[in-house]
Parts: sequence; structure tokens; C-alpha cells
Amino acid sequence: MAAKKPNVLAASRNDPELRPAAPRDPALLLVSDWQMARYVSMLLCRVQQRLESRLVNPGIQVLAADSPTQVQERAARTQGGPREYAVAREAEVFAMTEALKFQDSIPDVAATSLLGAIAKLEMIVGADRDIGDPTDFPWPHIASVLRDLKAIAGDFPVGRPSRERTRSDVARHWESAVKLVAALKEEDAAECRGDVVVL
Repeated sequence: MAAKKPNVLAASRNDPELRPAAPRDPALLLVSDWQMARYVSMLLCRVQQRLESRLVNPGIQVLAADSPTQVQERAARTQGGPREYAVAREAEVFAMTEALKFQDSIPDVAATSLLGAIAKLEMIVGADRDIGDPTDFPWPHIASVLRDLKAIAGDFPVGRPSRERTRSDVARHWESAVKLVAALKEEDAAECRGDVVVL
């Protein structure tokens, strides 16, 4: 089954567990989608890290009659090998890219409430927590304004991601990653055979 291209703002509109309780402020819908994308990317990051650690340390032979080669082969079959690790790594990249696309759309989405403006600031401050140094100007200042606004207006409602939506998003990114890894493998094989001219 082909993966559907995600609609940037529509994803959370139909998910009752993520739908904001406040009026349909586009900024609240955006922050909900952004939170979901970040959550999925963190899940995929954990999967990737587990597979990476299994590749680095495939198992310790503990008083077994098996040879070291048999232990490594069994570990590769049961725990995933380099291909599965590559797929997990690419799936995480797809999920993080989706979260970054939501962040990039902040200037294009108009908040229609004070909570919507708070949501946009939350995304900005949250993005800085992921990639920058939150002690440099203007981040402490923006975080201060965000705290003040939340104290005055309250915080925006935070939904709990549904398992169905989480599984669907993970599956969508995983499927894209499987296709990418397969295409890269085929491309490498074609180059080795001399079928591809590299410019």
C-alpha cells in the first residue's frame, strides 16, 4: 500500500485525542501536529539506537556450545541487521524532517487567539531546545515572554497522542525509509556492475 503524502495541518484535525479544546486556531492545530511529529521522531530514534547498540555489541557468548560465528548469525537474525538499522535511521530522519517542516510553517500560520500565539512561541522555544544553546540571546528572553503569557492566559491544551495515529505515522515513515534504503542498495549494486554512469 502506498503511503499518503501528509497534509501539513490536517493531520490532527480528525484525531479527537489531539484536537485542541479551544476554538479552531490554526496555530493550535500546527503545534499539535508538530508535537506528534516530534514524538514519533523520538520513538524512531529509540528504535534506531537499540538497533545500533545491537550491531555494535551483538551479544556475549555465555557458556554456550555455539561457535562465535553461530552466536553472531543468530543475533543478526533475531535483532535486526545493518539493513534494518539503516531503515530505522532513515525513518527517524523522515519523522524529524516532518517536524522541521511544521516549524518552518510557523510564519505562514496566523494565530487567531492568545493561546495560538503561545503555541507558536512554544514551538520556537521547543525547537531551540532541540538544536541550539538556550542560554544565548534571545532564547532566555523569548522563554521569559512565553512564561509570562502562560501565566496570564493559561497554557494551551496538550493532547495525548493516540496509539493508532502513532502507529500510522511510524509505519508511514518506516515504509518511506524501506523504499529509500532499497533504492540506495540497488543504486550501489548498479554502480558496482557498471550499469550506472556517475557524473
